[in-house]
Amino acid sequence: MNPSLSRRTFVASAAAMLAAPALRTAAAEEPLVLRCSLETAPSHTRNAIVRDYLARIESAARGRIKTQLFESGQLFPDLQVGKALLQGQVEMAVPGSWSLTGIVPDADFLQLPVLYGRPIETVHRVIDGRPGQMLAQQIEKKQLLAHVIGPWLDLGFFNWHSTSRPLNSYGDLKGLKIRNSGGAGQAWRTQFMGAIPNTTPLPNVPLGLSQGTFDGLITSFETIASGQFWESGIRHSLEDHQFIGEYIPVVSLTFWQKLSADLQQAFTDLWREKIAAYRADMAAAQARARDAVQAHGIKIVVASAEELAAIRRDMTANQEQMAKLSKISPEMVAAVAADLAAAG
Repeated sequence: MNPSLSRRTFVASAAAMLAAPALRTAAAEEPLVLRCSLETAPSHTRNAIVRDYLARIESAARGRIKTQLFESGQLFPDLQVGKALLQGQVEMAVPGSWSLTGIVPDADFLQLPVLYGRPIETVHRVIDGRPGQMLAQQIEKKQLLAHVIGPWLDLGFFNWHSTSRPLNSYGDLKGLKIRNSGGAGQAWRTQFMGAIPNTTPLPNVPLGLSQGTFDGLITSFETIASGQFWESGIRHSLEDHQFIGEYIPVVSLTFWQKLSADLQQAFTDLWREKIAAYRADMAAAQARARDAVQAHGIKIVVASAEELAAIRRDMTANQEQMAKLSKISPEMVAAVAADLAAAG
């Protein structure tokens, strides 16, 4: 046997044995990839907030997590992101509650007539209280198999908007085709006003408006401004604060369960530490957007407190019908009523 060959073989074998653990460690330290899907444009404040949060997660994870943000519905519109979470096609999303109602019907509770036109402080009491906790449990343990990171993010008040027909009163909605963002509750309220509901994913709204597929939509001023919907024909708004759009920050359970305890805690703590500031950012964005909407020639008519109270009273008389149509459970309706009663 050749002694030099034997020594080379021994050295090579020893080197391979020493390298193997290092290779296994490197493979084990490959970062987890977190894909986050948003349907709104990069200029939307939700996007800026999620971008900030993901950067904080990466910093806290110290190389253990790599985040990827997909905007403008590049991966999925919000109406499809719940299914994508279930199927493992995305790890995180911050969808509007209305877009989850096809999977989690109780997510439509913000559309209950008793909440119509309520101040944001009252709505916060509900979403941060028992109804919000009940929905988080349903999302995680029953329908969506996703973990709710923490308190919900305000989008802001939703109002009526139209193209050619002025909206000087509720009567002007009659006969209009109105795009809804999702959920049976919005469709029910649209029909209650004598209008015709249409559900279209947000990325397709500008084309739908331009082509006359619908005559207007229910959305917030921030969404109107970030999408520059005046370029698609929006000219009129009836501001009734009919409901407050809320985004629910969720990660898939499959991804969540891969995280170490310290990373799970980081996800929770970083969101909770920032949620008050994030909500304030959204409120400021809505105020700026309202100014921008008016600056671009959209006329805003504000419904009076008396009109809001009268409409809420009339709709609440039909709340049982609306809840059944939306498949909102009696337990959720009762929890909302209890929190409203406690709020006075």
